[in-house]
Amino acid sequence: MDHIATVQDAVTAFADFMEPTDAELDAIETEMPVILADIELLDAHIATLDRTTTEMDERRIRRARRRALAARVDLVNTFGPGVVA
Repeated sequence: MDHIATVQDAVTAFADFMEPTDAELDAIETEMPVILADIELLDAHIATLDRTTTEMDERRIRRARRRALAARVDLVNTFGPGVVA
């Protein structure tokens, strides 16, 4: 029988270096409204993948698209054009 040795030390040896920095976490927090709006837009599109879209689906997609755009506009107006990719 072969024994399987753990590689926990090798895997977690660099864990401190792999964590996001405070600046990266702040950037994520700053962009969170845009991220959430994009998720809502994706959810609206995913909901219509396997069926014919209805008027309500189209409204939901349009509403989600407007929210995503508004979130980007707010972020750019607050922090400048270099923030949103």
